[in-house]
Amino acid sequence: MIPIPCIKKLNQNPLKDGDYVLYWMQASPRVHTNHALEYSIKKANQIKKPLLVFFGITNQFPEANNRHYTFLLQGLQDVQNALEKQGINMAIQMVSPPEGALELAENASMVVVDRGYLSIQREWIQKVIDGLQCPLIQVETNVVIPVETASSKEEYSAATIRRKINKKLDEFLIPLKREKLSTRFSDLDVDSLSLDDVDSIISRLGSKSKVVPVAKYEGGTGNAIKLLDTFIKHKLDKFPDRNDPSTDYLSHMSPYLHFGQISPLHIALEVLKTKSPGKSAYLEELIIRRELAVNFVYHNHEYDKLKCLPDWAYNTLMEHRKDKREYIYSFEEFENAETHDPYWNAAQLEMVHSGKMQGYMRMYWGKKILEWTQNPEEAHQIALKLNNRYELDGRDPNGYAGVAWCFGKHDRAWKEREIFGKVRYMNDQGLRRKFKMDSYLDAVNNLVDSSVS
Repeated sequence: MIPIPCIKKLNQNPLKDGDYVLYWMQASPRVHTNHALEYSIKKANQIKKPLLVFFGITNQFPEANNRHYTFLLQGLQDVQNALEKQGINMAIQMVSPPEGALELAENASMVVVDRGYLSIQREWIQKVIDGLQCPLIQVETNVVIPVETASSKEEYSAATIRRKINKKLDEFLIPLKREKLSTRFSDLDVDSLSLDDVDSIISRLGSKSKVVPVAKYEGGTGNAIKLLDTFIKHKLDKFPDRNDPSTDYLSHMSPYLHFGQISPLHIALEVLKTKSPGKSAYLEELIIRRELAVNFVYHNHEYDKLKCLPDWAYNTLMEHRKDKREYIYSFEEFENAETHDPYWNAAQLEMVHSGKMQGYMRMYWGKKILEWTQNPEEAHQIALKLNNRYELDGRDPNGYAGVAWCFGKHDRAWKEREIFGKVRYMNDQGLRRKFKMDSYLDAVNNLVDSSVS
C-alpha cells in the first residue's frame, strides 16, 4: 500500500492512448522498496500497457565529478539487472533528464516521476510539466514522511519538527507491497547505454575533476543492504556512542541514501524489528534529523547561501565578521589539509580518501573553517565546496543542512565570543578530553597509506 500523501498530480492532462507508462527515475534509482516504481507498475497493469523506466545521465549536474558518477553508475547496474529480472525495460541515456523524459513521453500514456528536493531537480520537474501532454504523477519515496505532510513551513529545529513527525509515523511506517507487471513489450526500439564499461561512460561525460572514485564504498542497492545488515548485527547496539572518532559505530548509509539506492523506509523497518538499545538514537538520525534537512532545503530557497541562517545566527556572525583571526587559510590550503591542526587535517584527509567523514569530525571541521577564514561568507562557501566535491553524500539536503549547522542553523544561541559571536564553538581540547584522538589519527593515516599504495 502506498500512502495517499506520497502521490501528487502535477498536471491535469488526460490519459493518452500511448504505447507505455513511463517511469522517469531521477532521484530514486533502485528497484527495492520504491513507491514510484510500484505505483508505475500498478498503473501500467490498470491500463494494460507495458512499463518503460528512463534514467538520464547529465554532465551538467552541479558539482558532480568522477567520484559521484562512478557511484551512481555502479548503482544503475543494480537497477538495470533487477528490472530485467522483472521483465521491465530500462532506457539509460546520456541526455538532459527533462529533455530525455519529454522525448520518451511523446509515446507514453502517462508519466510517473520520483521526487528530489534540490533546486535543479525541481527545475527539471517544471520543464517537464510545461512540455508534457499526458498526466504527470509524482510519487515521493526518499523520505519516510512526505515533506509537505511533515510540515507546511520551514522548521526552526529538530525539536519543532520531531513532534509533527512522531504524530504521523504510524501512517507511513508500512511495508511496501510488491507489484508484478502484467503486460510486457513485444518490441521496443529505444536507445540505452550499456553499463558494461563504467570508465568509458565517465570518459564520455568529460569530467576533468581530479577527484577520483573511492574503494571503500561501492554503489548499488545490494551493497547498501549488506552494509545495513552488518550494521544492525554488529554496530547498532553501540550507535549511541557514534560521536567517538576513534570508533566506527556508523551505518554508512548516507551515500546510498543520497543517491536513492536504498529506501529510508526499508532501513527504518529493519531497525524497528530489533530490540537494540541503539534503535531510538538511530531512528532519530534517520527520520527526524534527515527529514529536518529535507524540510530546510525544500522551504528555504537560499539553502546554499549564508542567508539561509536564522536571523540571530546571521546577525551575530556579521557583528563579528571583522574580528581578528589567529590563522587564515586559503581554499587550496584547506583542500590539501595544510592547517596547523592535525585533527582538522585528518578529517579533511579522511573525506578526500574515503568519500566520507566521521560525523562528529565533520562538525568540528566546519566550525574551524569558520574560525580560520577571512569572513563568514567565504567560510560557508569553502565548506560547501569541499563537502560537495569530496563527500559521496554531499550535494544533498543533509550536506547543505550539515554545513549550515556549523554556522548556527537548527541550533540555539550560546555564550558570545570572538569570531563566532553566539554560534556554538568547538576546539581541539574538547576533542582530546572526550576521545582517543591518537587512535583516530592512526586510522586516517592507515586509510591514506592504503588509498595511495
